[in-house]
Amino acid sequence: PSSRPVVLFLDDLQWADIASITVIRQILESSRSSRFLLVGSCRNDEMSDDHPIWNLISSVQKFDVNATIINMSQLDKYLVNEMLSDALCLFPRDTRPLADILYHKTKGNPLFFSRLMVSLSRDVLLRFNLSRRRWEW
Repeated sequence: PSSRPVVLFLDDLQWADIASITVIRQILESSRSSRFLLVGSCRNDEMSDDHPIWNLISSVQKFDVNATIINMSQLDKYLVNEMLSDALCLFPRDTRPLADILYHKTKGNPLFFSRLMVSLSRDVLLRFNLSRRRWEW
């Protein structure tokens, strides 16, 4: 066995079918004593209670595998404004009107928030004013 660790990251596990879950289970069973880390992400709000990933998560303890579940939630208006303020190097009071719009459009979803920020910049709706040395929209 190699002394180097192996990390496998699987995204969007909410779309995993039974065959994929079976492969993941087999990987976990065969890697009990190796230096292996599986990191999986899923949107649990898009999964039914009988989704096969829940069965896998509940059974990993049988494989002597340490499992940690980290629930990520939507951003609230305060956090959206804080992130926007930090990103644009402006006071939160200055970014609040834009943050309110971004929160309304993204419902606090971090992925949608970041993609919308990129889109606003790409479409020059969010731009840096060199003469004022600040971001404007």
